[in-house]
Amino acid sequence: MPTSFSASPLPASRTEPDGSAVIRVLSYNIRSMRDDTAALARVISACSPDLVLVQEAPRFFRWRKKLARLAAASGLVVLSGGATAAGPALLCSLRATVERTEDVLLPLTPGEHRRGFATAAVRFGGARLGVLSCHLSLRNDERLEQSGLLLDRLAGLGTPHAVAGGDLNETPAGPGFRRLAGALQDGWATRPWGGEHTWTFAGPERRIDAVFATPGVEVLGCGVPLGLPGVTGTDLRAATDHLPVLAALRVPSS
Repeated sequence: MPTSFSASPLPASRTEPDGSAVIRVLSYNIRSMRDDTAALARVISACSPDLVLVQEAPRFFRWRKKLARLAAASGLVVLSGGATAAGPALLCSLRATVERTEDVLLPLTPGEHRRGFATAAVRFGGARLGVLSCHLSLRNDERLEQSGLLLDRLAGLGTPHAVAGGDLNETPAGPGFRRLAGALQDGWATRPWGGEHTWTFAGPERRIDAVFATPGVEVLGCGVPLGLPGVTGTDLRAATDHLPVLAALRVPSS
């Protein structure tokens, strides 16, 4: 398990006097809930997220019920996605006011796994925010194309600010990751907090999961929530084969 980069507290969710909203966004590949779902729910709950950007949500038999049970066990509700987005999903707290949702299926490359985006437009008080969860391809060329489609989809959400996150299947040196980081704020690179590496079980340790925000959103801290009260190494290892990325963001009032 990697060591913590910073032990400084991550800001809690709140509404500021100027109408801006401080929110917590968690991105997490949950491996279709094939592991210890109680540990998974404990990790999510301890992060106190307003939004959870899920990858590899259940997609087959009773997938809606499984995702709803995870949300309920974590004190959240299902916002969108799952099988209808080919795996990505969104969960949210009751603090969020939902304007609309849309599940997007991406072009299919023959012989490859179908990919998609789970998207939504939400409000936290006076702050409007577009949200997107993704799980990009294992193929280099397809992954680069999908990163461009992600940017197009974010721009098309019609919100003044947006956040995207997911399993990118490549490190920050990869072309798709670089494309996203060139247009958006990479949370860890902007304001590192917690741990960096999100893939530690197969080695070598590397960062292939990320949370991005559009310019104008203030990144208050972002990283793997190592040392966060209630998040244990035992639960992180038992919950799934990825480590989650937690970000605290200040979203301006719209």
